[in-house]
Amino acid sequence: MAPSTSAPHPSRPLAGDPAPPVRPPGNGRHVLAVVVGVQLAISIGFFAVMAHLVTYLRHDLGLLAGTIAVVLGLRVALQNMLFLPAGAITDAVGPARAGALACALRAAGFGLLGVIDGPAGLLCAAAVLAVGGALFHPAAQSLLAGVQPERRAKGFASYVVAGQLGAVAGPPVGLALLGGGFGLLSAAAAGAWAVGAVLFLLLPAERGAGRLHVRRLTGGVSAVLRDRDFRRFAMTAAPTTLLADQIVTVVPLKEVGAGSTTLFFCVVAVAMAAVQPWCAAGGRGERPWVLRSGLICAGLGYLALLAMPSGEGGHLVILLAAAVLHGLAQGLMQSALFQTVTRCAPSGRFGVYFGLLSFVAGVVTLTGGFVVGRLFDAGGGAAAMAPAGLALIAVLSAAVLRLPASTTDRDLR
Repeated sequence: MAPSTSAPHPSRPLAGDPAPPVRPPGNGRHVLAVVVGVQLAISIGFFAVMAHLVTYLRHDLGLLAGTIAVVLGLRVALQNMLFLPAGAITDAVGPARAGALACALRAAGFGLLGVIDGPAGLLCAAAVLAVGGALFHPAAQSLLAGVQPERRAKGFASYVVAGQLGAVAGPPVGLALLGGGFGLLSAAAAGAWAVGAVLFLLLPAERGAGRLHVRRLTGGVSAVLRDRDFRRFAMTAAPTTLLADQIVTVVPLKEVGAGSTTLFFCVVAVAMAAVQPWCAAGGRGERPWVLRSGLICAGLGYLALLAMPSGEGGHLVILLAAAVLHGLAQGLMQSALFQTVTRCAPSGRFGVYFGLLSFVAGVVTLTGGFVVGRLFDAGGGAAAMAPAGLALIAVLSAAVLRLPASTTDRDLR
């Protein structure tokens, strides 16, 4: 979210695209410092709010559980639907500008959360957050993809580690800020995203980036849709996001208790961060077997959860083993997917390629998440089918996965 070799982007533009390729701003070290710093700040802000948002909406605002679930689910669905056009916008205006806009939107969205008092305001905030999220991910990773190849792998590893540090540190930071009320917490998160916007604006404007032209937007989308190799890869790799996201549903529904659930996700974050130096060293993240290994680890993790009995008396050793497997899976898959998109996207087209991959993965995740929820609602043997089915999906995806050739080895026209 793993190519065999690393190849530089071709300098020629795609046929029918009048715009020159966008080149990364500044030197690689400066870009990496900005992107990693932004990732750490906004991750702490994001998880500080999200860890306590449902409790606030339910108990402080008195919203129905069904209303909360629908609105928060809408944010995820809308963000996934917007990944493809957001990636095209990133390529058209440049990733630094897109990143600044993304952070500004997220700052506004979190600011809204602190003043809403009903479903209408929550819907508005969710929509703004979704648009910002859809822009941020292709923008940040486009900047990482544009740095020198010798720094790229380590830069992405630092980016992932920063995100995991934010995921672990965010909830306790949010708990501390809640002493001043949810308004203070949401304002602090908005401030973190605003700082991110300023940092992106400090980067020099990308050479080749220009105004937002409809022809350039549609040209980028049509180009990636014509790329049959990458379309095939996007469909076979789509379950990676489903496999990463569904542990948030499966583990709590195993009723292992709040303490054990918290420990599980902390171990996932640590394992995911710990594998990043290994992926970055020697270009390992670019090797084809890394993505398959990540999928297999995810499948084994779900089998471990399947074998674990439900309830507070569940085996802690099995739970921790599943956490390590899922952490390794996510770390391997994220590194491999980034390297694959970097290698396959033509110059100035990382955003739209990343957008297509994320869009397809989002559709699979939403569909799969609905099925998993229904299986757990049915209870009994049907509930056991959920982790078993996810494990089977992981194995099948690893078996059919075929990495596309680089842009230097194929004709995209």
